Amino acid sequence: MDVGRSLLKGTHTNRQDTSLQKTGKLHISALPVVGYTLQTGFAGVVSSNFAFYTSDQRQANISSVLTSITYSQYRQIIFPIQADIWTKNNKYNIVTDWRYLKYPSLTYGLGGNTSPDSGYNIDYAYLRLHQAILRKVTNDLYLGLGYNLDYIWDIREVDPPVGKVTDFQRYGFHDRELASGVSLHFLYDSRRNQINPDGGGYASISYRPNFTFMGSDANWQSLVFDLRKYIRWPGSTHNVLAIWSYNWFTTGGGDPPYLLLPSTGWDAYSNTGRGYIQGRFRSKNMLYLETEYRFRILSNGLLGGVVFGNAESFSEQGSGRYESVAPGYGAGLRISLNKFSHTNLCIDYGWGSHGSGGFFVNLGEVF
Repeated sequence: MDVGRSLLKGTHTNRQDTSLQKTGKLHISALPVVGYTLQTGFAGVVSSNFAFYTSDQRQANISSVLTSITYSQYRQIIFPIQADIWTKNNKYNIVTDWRYLKYPSLTYGLGGNTSPDSGYNIDYAYLRLHQAILRKVTNDLYLGLGYNLDYIWDIREVDPPVGKVTDFQRYGFHDRELASGVSLHFLYDSRRNQINPDGGGYASISYRPNFTFMGSDANWQSLVFDLRKYIRWPGSTHNVLAIWSYNWFTTGGGDPPYLLLPSTGWDAYSNTGRGYIQGRFRSKNMLYLETEYRFRILSNGLLGGVVFGNAESFSEQGSGRYESVAPGYGAGLRISLNKFSHTNLCIDYGWGSHGSGGFFVNLGEVF
C-alpha cells in the first residue's frame, strides 16, 4: 500500500501506526494469486490473514486467523481455517485447525527408502476438526486440552502399480478412515509475533490418544515435539537465524490410519520437507530438523530473502529403524504485505535428493 500511495500521489510518505493502543486494530493481508507448487500443480488461490491484539500490554501476543480457498490443476479443493487466538493478558491460547480437502495426490509407500519412481495417485475427501484451549500457568507457559476429529472418505487408489501389492494395501487399505480422540498440550512460547518471529523460543508437546469409544476406527496414540528458536544475528540487524525441530511419533502400540501417519508436509501448516512433494515419505515415526537464515534486502523491509536447509528421517516398516536421511535445501524471497502485523508473502524454491525440487509458497513465515 505504501508503494501504491507513492506512485499515485508522488510522495514517499509512508503510513504510520499512529496509535499506541493495540486493541481493536485489525490488520488484514489478502492475496489472490495464480501459482504453482509440487503438490497442486497450477492453482488459483485466494488467501487471507487477519491479525489483531486483544490487549495493549507490551508483552501481548498477536492473534491471527489464516484462511484460503484453492482449486488446482489436479482438481483439488483445499479450504483451511487456522487460528491462533490469545485472550487478554495472554491468559488463554485458543488453537483452531479446521479444514476440508478434496485431495487427489501422490503416495510413495512407507519408510525412508522408497523410490521417487514408486509414486501413484490416491483420491479422497478429508474433513479435519482440531480444537484446543490452553491456559497460562506462568509467564509464557501453558497447559491445555483439545479434541481432534479426522474423517477421510471415498478413498481410492487411482493408478497403483500393476501386479504388485502396495504398501497401503499391505498396511490395511480401507475406503474410509476415522480417528477421534482427545489431546493434551504443553506449550512454552516467548515469541511476541507468531506470524513472523524475530526472537524468542517455542516448545510444544502434544499427546493424542484416539479411542474406539469416541468413534475412532482403532485405539492408537501419537506424540509430537515441535521446538523452535529465533536468534537475531547479527544482533544489531533485523536478520534472524531460525531453527526448527519437528518430531512425530506413534506411541503405545496401535496403528494409525495410513493417511494419518507422520508424513512429509503434513504438519499443521504443511511446511516440513521443502524440496520434496507433500507425502513423499511416510511412516509411523518421523525426525525432522531445519534451519533458515532470514535477511533484509531493502532497508525498509519491503523485500527480504532466506536461505534454508533441512533433513528428515522416517522409521522403516517392520524394523522401526531409521536407515536413511533425506536432505533438502533452498532459497527464497520475502515480500512484506503488512508492515504492522509483519505478514510476508514467502516464495521459496527447494531442492531434495534424486532430482526432487519445486516452488513452495506461504502467507506468513514457514515456521
